Amino acid sequence: MPRPLCLLFDCDGTLVDSEPLLADEMADSLTRLGLPFAASDYAGEFRGARFRNIVAVLESRYGSIDPQRLADAETSMRTNLNRRLADELQPIDGALEALAQLADYPCGLVSNGPESKIRTSLAAVGLTGHFADNLFSGYSAQCWKPDPGLYLHAASRMGYPPEACVAIDDGLVGVQAALNAGMTVIHLNRFPDAEETPEGALTITCMHQLPTVIGQLVRLQALEARQVAQGR
Repeated sequence: MPRPLCLLFDCDGTLVDSEPLLADEMADSLTRLGLPFAASDYAGEFRGARFRNIVAVLESRYGSIDPQRLADAETSMRTNLNRRLADELQPIDGALEALAQLADYPCGLVSNGPESKIRTSLAAVGLTGHFADNLFSGYSAQCWKPDPGLYLHAASRMGYPPEACVAIDDGLVGVQAALNAGMTVIHLNRFPDAEETPEGALTITCMHQLPTVIGQLVRLQALEARQVAQGR
């Protein structure tokens, strides 16, 4: 029998609707530093990117910021963001239902964000404990999407080869990272009029669709296993 698929979920924008809150806090913090940034810039250019990578792009445009000022501003931003996440965060439509239907699969969470932010987000929407300790942060692994290393790290820690993993990610940086890691990738494309799913990835537009797609993948896996066993 084939091994069960390992499901690796992105967090922000895939399970929780944190990106509007993140964009607001980034806009306030970065603009105060002298790096002009509007909340709409996050969705338009930087969605899913690591904070320091966004800063690097802005510094190339507007000039460098004193490292200590930047560090202090990031600390303040993350404190404010965690408070808002705890008070205001909502799940992505269909995410809780999809996770409930897929509860029998081994699941991990793979995020560019700090682990403290991941845990705050999960607690806010009632998912504390759903992933057990299978929380993989770019800050803990010191590797961030679009580098495939973060997804590969998660697969290794979960005990699965990349080809047995299915990554579910809404961000193009995450989709590309998982594709480059050799995984099956499901792109949650909630903005199909603005984004194209990269070649090689499957597309869903709502998390309610995910259990059906996973079921199809399981049936395909079983069919391929039978064909191998029959020597085809």
